[in-house]
Formats: sequence, structure tokens, C-alpha cells
Amino acid sequence: MTRRKTGAPPRWLKPLNRVLMTMQRLGLGMRDLPVLTVPGRRSGEPRRTPLSVLDMDGHRYLLAGFPGADWAANARAAGVGTLSVGRTQERVRLVELDPAAAVPVLRAWPVRIPEGAKIMHDAGVVPESTPDAFEALAGRCAVFRLEAAEDGAG
Repeated sequence: MTRRKTGAPPRWLKPLNRVLMTMQRLGLGMRDLPVLTVPGRRSGEPRRTPLSVLDMDGHRYLLAGFPGADWAANARAAGVGTLSVGRTQERVRLVELDPAAAVPVLRAWPVRIPEGAKIMHDAGVVPESTPDAFEALAGRCAVFRLEAAEDGAG
């Protein structure tokens, strides 16, 4: 049976995220899949999402793997969050890149984060897992640079 490509997250992604977050709370977090916590833009309640972090040229980046991702809208509204790996937490500023500045990050994504690129390809977000296909996401999928947040920020 062929799966329909919708450009939306696959149904199994939320249950998988819950398992990953449970592992993180137990101190079993994986370095390449930390959990970002930001306040919900409407409720103010903490919203947790496991995300891949791309290290590139001395900076760290997050990519909203699906246009209109809730976590990205919450991050945009809050501007700050907490990145957790196991029991280690780091307060971060979330700086959204404009489409032109996002291009190098987008081009690097399928090369450096192939598992995440495959999920996006399988869901129909990109036609193929290539730098050119990911570059075309500029302006459609948010890209954030992580920066150290001042204590008490946000």
C-alpha cells in the first residue's frame, strides 16, 4: 500500500516524540535529539518537542520540519526556550533566520541530518532529500539559530 504524501507530519511522529521525551526525563536523552521546551503561545503551558540540532560553523540551528509546525510558532512567539539533553538543561534564545540567511542551513540539513531529511521526504515536504530540494524550503519552513540566553530572559 502506498502512503499518501501530504506535507504533514506522519501519524506515528507524536507517539514517537512522547517516547523520546520519556527517555529524556529518565536521563537517557540522546545528544543528537535534545528536547526543546517553549511556552505555548496561547496557553503559556510548557510545550516539549524533541528536535534535531544542526551544528554548523560554530552555531546551532533548528529546522521546522513541516510548514506551520506548532513548535515553531511557539518558539517565534516566545523567543526563548530550554534545550534539554538528559538532565542537562540550557536556556536558549531562538533567533529566526530570514529566508536568505536560512539557505546554507537548509542545504546542509539533508547531508548532516539524513534521518530527519528522510522523514520530511517521506511526508512529502520535499520531493527528494537533496540540498537543492531543501534550499527550496526557504521561507516555507522556519529555521532558528540557538544562542545562549541571559539568565532570567523571557
